[in-house]
Amino acid sequence: MSQHSLKDKTVVITGGAKNLGGLISRQFAKQCANLVIHYNSAATQAQAEETLQVVQDLGAKAILVQADLSDIAEIENLFTLAKQQFGGVDIAINTVGRVLKKPFVETTEQEFDQMDVINNKIAYFFIQSAGKNLNEHGKICSIVTSLLAAYTGLYSTYEGLKAPVEHYTRAASKEFGDRKISVTAVAPGPMDTPFFYGQEAPEAVAYHKSASALGGLTKIEDIEPLVRFLVTDGWWITGQTIFANGGYTTR
Repeated sequence: MSQHSLKDKTVVITGGAKNLGGLISRQFAKQCANLVIHYNSAATQAQAEETLQVVQDLGAKAILVQADLSDIAEIENLFTLAKQQFGGVDIAINTVGRVLKKPFVETTEQEFDQMDVINNKIAYFFIQSAGKNLNEHGKICSIVTSLLAAYTGLYSTYEGLKAPVEHYTRAASKEFGDRKISVTAVAPGPMDTPFFYGQEAPEAVAYHKSASALGGLTKIEDIEPLVRFLVTDGWWITGQTIFANGGYTTR
């Protein structure tokens, strides 16, 4: 067995009830990880409970935690609960994000502030809390966006407020490295989930599907194995943002 196997490792997953986070929960359960599955509100509670049932049926030990992570104390509480339940935390994965597609000159201060909290502030303090609480040889992975390498309008707050997470990833990897903690970010292309379609008109969907070199939208099934690799055998990769988008954007 690899020393970086998921067996008996404790994993905190924000947004772990549905879409990419839900798939990560399910696939990690198959590898016998212990799971702390976060969900945001009553709107996603049913999906969270369904995911919990699936992972428990797969034999994983898991707990659900509802939390509004804009309250930084709630982020810290995820790790506190994980340690209380499982004795420690080994892996921290943040999938939380929000897209806003809107012209620069029409974006309101309230919209900016909301985007700032979800895409930037939560990401920063999640990495901070992970750094405080992870065991040695821990792993941290944040989901960002391939728009970080795009030359485009209309997504100024989304790509702009995900961009700092690259810098947090580098800084944290340097600061946490003496504890052998690796820190990475994954930048998917537009993903084939409800998260994507809520912002896009049909003609824009058609464009995004045609824009990748390999054709089509990114599937959550394309991203989960990469995240799993980075937090197991790929731990030697640290301080990096990995673009996984079928050739949608590149640097």
